Amino acid sequence: MRTADCPLRLPTGMKGFSGFPAGKVRSTPVPNPFFTELLPQIDHLGEMKVTLYCFWRLALKEGNIRYLRRKEMEADETLLNGFAEHKRDQVPALADALERAVARGTLLHIEIESASGTEDLYFVNTPKGRAAVDGITKGEWRPTLDDATPIEVLVDRPNAFTLYEQNIGPLTPMIADELRDIESEYPAEWIEEAIGEAVTNNARSLRYVIKILENWKTQGKADRGKGRGNTEKDRRRYLDYLE
Repeated sequence: MRTADCPLRLPTGMKGFSGFPAGKVRSTPVPNPFFTELLPQIDHLGEMKVTLYCFWRLALKEGNIRYLRRKEMEADETLLNGFAEHKRDQVPALADALERAVARGTLLHIEIESASGTEDLYFVNTPKGRAAVDGITKGEWRPTLDDATPIEVLVDRPNAFTLYEQNIGPLTPMIADELRDIESEYPAEWIEEAIGEAVTNNARSLRYVIKILENWKTQGKADRGKGRGNTEKDRRRYLDYLE
């Protein structure tokens, strides 16, 4: 039987696509490394959507320095509807997708202060994007949010997502959930130090980091880091606990 005789039925509520229109259609440039390096790593649909969305929106902008405000994305109903059916879930889902893209290193995030309040800006992690963020941080330039008011740059501390990806391993949905729990329970400085200790002790696992944090919570950490004489002893104690 021919395929045409048995058309595939879409799930209830899913809209079909009528096809690309005839004639000239504007295209969005996507760097080849996206397909060869980044695409195989992305395992979260929201992260994929926001990554491709940023390529598209930034291609529509003009100028050498291009960036997106979070407020722009939160105001785009088409984008938000693609993240969740209920409106109450849409902005949190967008925030989660952006956090994943920043943690992976696809997007660069910087927070600035202007007359209208705090602004979250996102750049694609290209040479121009990195130079732009570096320029903002050094005070060499500022986005045209409010020319009459100087902008104070707020440099973010690396969050748990970024620290984990850079020092431990790939971010999975399950690990992301655990990291959110850690961030809500422990100070950012503790998390940074615990991951640093895991790297120093060559015990790169989330379980190891959690045990360090739990130990500091129950026994205190006032004297931690003042000497390295107990490093191997501590490492063995944590590893024994994990086995």
